[in-house]
Amino acid sequence: MASDPTHQLFTRLIHGGLAPDPSTGAILTPIYQSTTYVQEAVGKDKGFTYSRTRNPTVAALERNLGELDRALPAACFATGMAALTVLFLATLKGGDHAVVSDVVYGGTVRLLRQVFADLGVAATFVDPGDPAALAAAWRPETRLFLVESPANPTLKLTDLAAAAAAAHAAGALLAVDNTLLPSIQEPLELGADIVLYSTTKYIEGHNSTVGGALLTRDPALADRIRFLQNAVGCIQAPFEAWLTLRGLKTLPLRMERHAQNALAVARFLESHPRVERVAYPFLDSFPQVELARRQQKNGGGMIAFEVFGGSEAGIRVMNSVSLCSLAENLGAVETLITHPATMTHAPIPAAERAAIGIGDGLVRLSVGLEDPNDLIADLERALQS
Repeated sequence: MASDPTHQLFTRLIHGGLAPDPSTGAILTPIYQSTTYVQEAVGKDKGFTYSRTRNPTVAALERNLGELDRALPAACFATGMAALTVLFLATLKGGDHAVVSDVVYGGTVRLLRQVFADLGVAATFVDPGDPAALAAAWRPETRLFLVESPANPTLKLTDLAAAAAAAHAAGALLAVDNTLLPSIQEPLELGADIVLYSTTKYIEGHNSTVGGALLTRDPALADRIRFLQNAVGCIQAPFEAWLTLRGLKTLPLRMERHAQNALAVARFLESHPRVERVAYPFLDSFPQVELARRQQKNGGGMIAFEVFGGSEAGIRVMNSVSLCSLAENLGAVETLITHPATMTHAPIPAAERAAIGIGDGLVRLSVGLEDPNDLIADLERALQS
């Protein structure tokens, strides 16, 4: 009898790339909090010389994280933004051009416009679902197509197979920020060249670290990323790597519960008379629901919604919750509620935010692992405020 692919993932993330500690038999990878490593002789080491270059705890995380997307060992970084920076350094140089989906994390926009633009890298932000706009965005010097799917915070989707075909036809690489759907969506299987994660979010999952990762199946690209990881020095630390490694073991189970809870909460919000609209990929009312069902295992744990009364009413709701926490992170066991216009996407000018659907009244809800009835009751009380 063939194994269920989901259970194969459970097994890979518990055991993949890991083994008991050879010196003690410890079942958990130890925290190797060491700067340097004693060598047996000149030119003879045990695979580790200096922790900026390679650390045993971080290396264990990188091997295990590679199992998530059936890729080569990941390259892990101190933050998601550090991973994004190395992605750009690995794929772009002065005079090159990137095409980027119009709805992305505000820090991505800031990095391209205020850092890489000064280095001669141009970027065009475009709706990846608009064939005419996408065709107009390509240039001879385009080297990278970067998309978030689902996009943060509107949850707009990109057809990843179509995006890969478009990028490759233009001689560019496709990178997918899969932060919102680890274990739910497999961009490399759909044709992507690189997957980006903020491991701060669902992968670690407990609001206790910051981190980022890049994954690929291309050995030459992996070598380039690894070179930059060492050269730039924006490495993940051993303790954070150890915590992230623990989070990976329960990732598929947590993602199933996040999605179950989010669907229940989304259905409640959609039926509430004070809610104007709800975006959740597995709602029948979601404009791209068929695409979501084609390339995702479930709808994930994120919801975006607006209440009648605009920005003032939305802010009242966010200030009235008690079980949901008003905070900027997402993907943790606790439910977090966020106002993108003043928090996560504040770097984007107001007119641009409005044009891509991030209105001042938009509420982003990262649904946690609490009892969904308790979350619904909390939101009901807030909406009645």
